[in-house]
Amino acid sequence: MAEELPPGGVGRFIVDEDYQRGFAEDLEATLDLSTWEGGWDWEQLIVGLGQHITDSEKREDLVRTAVRDKILPHLKQRTHLEEAGVYEAKPELLKTVFEALLFPGRVAAVNSIVAAHDSLSLGITQIGVAVVGYGGLSGNFSQRLFRKDMTSKHNDVLSEVVECLKRRHERSGMGQKDKLSKLARRGIRAYAERAILVDKVEAEWRLGQGNPCSREMLSGSGYARLLRASLRVLRDLILKHKKFVFVPDTLDERAYLTIGDALKAGEYAILQTLEADSTYLVEMWQYDDGIAEEALSFVRECCSRVLIGLFRTSEHAPPRLFYAHKDHVHMAAHIVLADSLLRPERGFPMLLDVADAACRGVFGPESFLGLVNDAYSRAGAKFHYFGNR
Repeated sequence: MAEELPPGGVGRFIVDEDYQRGFAEDLEATLDLSTWEGGWDWEQLIVGLGQHITDSEKREDLVRTAVRDKILPHLKQRTHLEEAGVYEAKPELLKTVFEALLFPGRVAAVNSIVAAHDSLSLGITQIGVAVVGYGGLSGNFSQRLFRKDMTSKHNDVLSEVVECLKRRHERSGMGQKDKLSKLARRGIRAYAERAILVDKVEAEWRLGQGNPCSREMLSGSGYARLLRASLRVLRDLILKHKKFVFVPDTLDERAYLTIGDALKAGEYAILQTLEADSTYLVEMWQYDDGIAEEALSFVRECCSRVLIGLFRTSEHAPPRLFYAHKDHVHMAAHIVLADSLLRPERGFPMLLDVADAACRGVFGPESFLGLVNDAYSRAGAKFHYFGNR
């Protein structure tokens, strides 16, 4: 569906038509302070919100019916993909997944968390990754990156200070983006999750969160060496291991989720390969010379083997996307459906939530910042933390 996305891309200004289509009113009406409420009128607020919710749900019912009747039955013809279509999960296969894969620990899930401390003198980014199965925590891994603007490598202190000021302005001055911080928090984190699934997990099936070929993985967060390392890991995952399934916990892909909203409980749909979406991401990114072709070559070789699917656990849970290798996509769908049945109101694989809880318990920001503050106290440092409230 990437080719159907609207043009404009990065940096396009919002125009009046965008605003009116999104909020059903003109910007001038929004900015007119005479239309703003002075305080809270709870009864009026509840009535107004209820009306908006009712109207939205009625419109969504029309969309859901149209998708169910007009789009889902023709997925194979629309995509020319043999595997495309809507399937009903088989109860006997779900039972087998529970008894032979999930509960014996033959499925392992990975999740991660980032905690950070930032002061004028030192920045610390901690990335923690936990691997869990229903047999218990099978491993946790962490890495800390220390960022110092003053390196004490120059004999000329004034020159070092001037360079420090320049680096700090580039890092946080008006209109500036801290690329290294984004690299650590998102790029290295995404790489670590997938590398650990490939190199450190022994379970037959590997379960991850998000899109395996995410924006961070296909761009290296703007760092060519990280991009090449990321593509090597993804090649191993897709071409060698194959038995993986990734499930996002966000609403980033709303077009797909709209299709998924037409699914009944216990159904899953296979839509298309990941190649078109990944090609779109690569073509939107500004690479250094030669790197773009490496990324596109990977997309052509590997992303055509990854399928995008949807599943729905219960009528009360939202639909969920999943990504799996085309050779094992039906078993992957049954695995995430079975694991999600353990919490039908959420409709999300419980192993991923367990991995998230394990991350927060071991590497959460409270314990991390407690250690940092204790270290500052032991070092006799004062006024070290310049954070928000």
